[in-house]
Amino acid sequence: MRWDRQGVSVDDGALPGLQRIGLVRSVRTPQFEGITFHEVLCKSALNKIPAASMLPFQYTVNGYRGCSHACRYCFARPTHEYLEFDCGRDFDTQVVVKTNVAEVLRRELRRPSWSRETVALGTNTDPYQRAEGRYALMPGIIGALTESGTPFSVLTKGTLLRRDLPLLAEAVRHVDVSVAVSLAVGDPDLHSEVEPGTPTPQARLGLISAVRDTGLDCHVMVAPVLPGLTDSQDHLDDLLGRIAEAGATSVTVFGLHLRRPTRRWFRDWLARAHPDLAGESRPLYRRAAHL
Repeated sequence: MRWDRQGVSVDDGALPGLQRIGLVRSVRTPQFEGITFHEVLCKSALNKIPAASMLPFQYTVNGYRGCSHACRYCFARPTHEYLEFDCGRDFDTQVVVKTNVAEVLRRELRRPSWSRETVALGTNTDPYQRAEGRYALMPGIIGALTESGTPFSVLTKGTLLRRDLPLLAEAVRHVDVSVAVSLAVGDPDLHSEVEPGTPTPQARLGLISAVRDTGLDCHVMVAPVLPGLTDSQDHLDDLLGRIAEAGATSVTVFGLHLRRPTRRWFRDWLARAHPDLAGESRPLYRRAAHL
């Protein structure tokens, strides 16, 4: 692999949207075929959530923008449009990496004004997507939060979480830590259609058991439930039964949220993959993004 063209000084044709957020370089490697990593230097790490969002936390940290999990329904897809990427394939393959996020986070957590409120990790894009295997941002983020006495939560579909279970087991001795695994599709064939870049359902069931074996509680998000695809009683009974057997301590279940333009992306996929269901979903979201 020749790296001459990956230098900081090289004009790589980066989009203006990336220039605005501190682009350093854009990188492609054989190990991540089809994915481009856009390395940036972020100016802030802590994101404050608007009170109107009604979420149970006020702050988040996201080391990545875009996600190679490629979930057809991902609600975060519209955030890529700010970077002048599209919310479809670009979201899956153009991944922004905040290479200095842990350093910036440490600085922000040292501010006298920081009141050690709970910080959520994994609310926008997955912190343990494939890119984390290359950039390893999470150990620094976990360390910064733990050392500052800041409680935090982690939500992921990525089995790479196993790497950091010792760090989380140590962190829980000092701060409140919540760990959650997302698992919404139990059927392996449907999983490969809907979430093509994620670990298999069986692998995530194993992850739940590994979290519990570490001594941590493990919440599971059975979300989103997909109308016509995963909302049958048989599917949910089977999936929840397997989650219980894996040792999960609690579960949350809720239906698909379809906000524009994710709605358009999901419906285009549904029309191709399951044309018999394409018309049925429209009345469910006629008035709002929620069912």
